[in-house]
Amino acid sequence: MSTVTEAIATPGALKRLADEGVSVWLDDLSRKRITSGSLAALVENGGVVGVTTNPSIFQAAIGSGEGYDAELADLAVRGVTVDEAVRMMTTADVRAACDILRPVYDASEGRDGRVSIEVDPRLAHDTVATVAEAKQLNWLVDRPNVMIKIPATKAGLPAITEVIGLGISVNVTLIFSLERYREVMDAYLAGLEKAKERGLDLSVIHSVASFFVSRVDSEIDKRLTAIGTDEALALKGRAALANARLAYEAYEEVFSSDRWLALVGGNANKQRPLWASTGVKDPSYKDTLYVDELVAPGTVNTMPEATLIATADHGEITGDTITGGYEQARADLAAVEGFGISYDEVVQQLEDEAVAKFEAAWIELLGAVTESLKSKGVDA
Repeated sequence: MSTVTEAIATPGALKRLADEGVSVWLDDLSRKRITSGSLAALVENGGVVGVTTNPSIFQAAIGSGEGYDAELADLAVRGVTVDEAVRMMTTADVRAACDILRPVYDASEGRDGRVSIEVDPRLAHDTVATVAEAKQLNWLVDRPNVMIKIPATKAGLPAITEVIGLGISVNVTLIFSLERYREVMDAYLAGLEKAKERGLDLSVIHSVASFFVSRVDSEIDKRLTAIGTDEALALKGRAALANARLAYEAYEEVFSSDRWLALVGGNANKQRPLWASTGVKDPSYKDTLYVDELVAPGTVNTMPEATLIATADHGEITGDTITGGYEQARADLAAVEGFGISYDEVVQQLEDEAVAKFEAAWIELLGAVTESLKSKGVDA
């Protein structure tokens, strides 16, 4: 299979994922995907029930210029700043995607049909600015099924609490460590408690926690390869799955706690784990590895187009592949540490690199839009 259209013609594995309680979201968005009917076809087929975006996705979409020329010309005539131009284009795409996903949102009572848009990545270490940006993006998109993405940095944690406390649904992104994931869940519960104190309807507040997968293997595999022993090489491709499985164990624990149960009476929704970065980086691995091996009820898997196509074509969905594997997962991570590879060091490095990558993509996007506006007679 080579196209999304071909992929959705035989969505057997995608349906099996849904039957197992996994929501399939598409990790991509562009003006062309909206206007061509591609996104609508994916949604109407029933396989894709949500969309995630990030600064790199918008950099690729808008940076190419395809589908944005007329809007850029109008923005140039108005003499807008480059930041305003980018904000107008990204929120317009997300608003249109929200409208396409609205039937799914209504049918699932807000659980799915979600479209995520990320706060300016340059604000990742500024709590107050992140909250202000989240409120602004929520207002600009003006759709009930939008989710505001906030990175799980130290500064992001109190922002998550405050934004949830205002009744705004949040996709927490860039989670790599189990410790940080527990802090994210704590921030979510604190936000729900704030919302409850304010008299808000908890049933309309939703959240997902985006736990990044493939990048963990990329970094740990590199270190295992450098060690080079048979025992070290045998651990390649196991750390990321172990990390994600233990994250699900933590999710089960937190969302059966007394603190959580005190919120259930207010019709609060669990913050679902979302598996992000699910496209394999190592071509020797099966291209559906991080889909087939991360199946459990109440999860979301957001897939880039290539992974979605591969899953529809030859994904092997055999039931729950998470909940029985906690002891093995602990053993795998312990074995990695046994070779002198520091888990804490790796996950912190990955967080720092991810924040920097998104910021670089955003700056590159701003540069491309600046040149486009200038070419149309406006000095941005």
